Amino acid sequence: MDRRPAYWRYTPLLVLGVFAIGFGLLVDNSFYLRIAALVWAMGIAAVGLNMLMGEAGQVSLGHAAFIGIGSYTVAIGPAQFGLDPLFCVLIGLFLSCAIALVIGRPILRLEGYYLSVATLGLGYLVSLVIVSETALTGGPDGLAVPRATVFSVRLAGAGIWYWICAACLGIAVLLAINLQNSPTGRAFRSLHDSETAAAALGIDVGAKKLVAFVLAAAYGSFAGSLIALMNGFAAPANASFIQSIELVAMVVIGGSGSVLGAVVGAAVLVVLSQVFVSFHDYETLLIGLMIMLFMIFLRRGIVPGLAHLVGAR
Repeated sequence: MDRRPAYWRYTPLLVLGVFAIGFGLLVDNSFYLRIAALVWAMGIAAVGLNMLMGEAGQVSLGHAAFIGIGSYTVAIGPAQFGLDPLFCVLIGLFLSCAIALVIGRPILRLEGYYLSVATLGLGYLVSLVIVSETALTGGPDGLAVPRATVFSVRLAGAGIWYWICAACLGIAVLLAINLQNSPTGRAFRSLHDSETAAAALGIDVGAKKLVAFVLAAAYGSFAGSLIALMNGFAAPANASFIQSIELVAMVVIGGSGSVLGAVVGAAVLVVLSQVFVSFHDYETLLIGLMIMLFMIFLRRGIVPGLAHLVGAR
């Protein structure tokens, strides 16, 4: 039994808050701020996927589909229907949750490799629609996203989006931590350990898996909307298979089941993608190699692994 005080569970939020505020105040380089903002946005998607994978134990290989839905909703809404981009963020959330609810009900009855393949198919379908429906999505060229405004203030610039993404990540992490310590969060962890045992304890396994899937979809959609609004552009790469694999790698590398680990994993992959930008053709190979190395030398992931090493000493 964990006898640490209740406020200890919010340590990840405190760590992220101190780092985000310190970085934002000390760094004034637009390039670095934009990369950090991308880390925060991808961290939101990774935290959501961690609920599904790290907490509920369900693997999704097509989760970038929801990032794509969020991205393209804030692009298509204003372009085709004249809607406000910020309102389209809510529409993207609704669409992603509705799709996850409808699709998740049958595919979450599957287990193991079958579930992974089913989610892979979902990701492929969304990616195919984005690339092929040129008149609606711009096809392979992507689609421009108009700049959002709040009280006549135009949301543009790396500095503004750094603080917006940091604040949104803080809220996302707070909600994830509270969920972890709720009855639903405990039910998720019981599914991760044994679905049979969870069912024997009276937990509605199918319903809880569906809740985890819908929550992860909502986090992914919101992250996708933030990225598109920040960049002023929605790209097919946001919903690609590579993006889905990167999300899985973020959770695994940072530490499956750890909220802070999901953000750290996002930081590692986003920063490395910038470092190895000249090796873009080998990005998948590098991600696979990193996962292998972490599984061999730091199986728990960065955050749980380091915490274990510190505790052991």
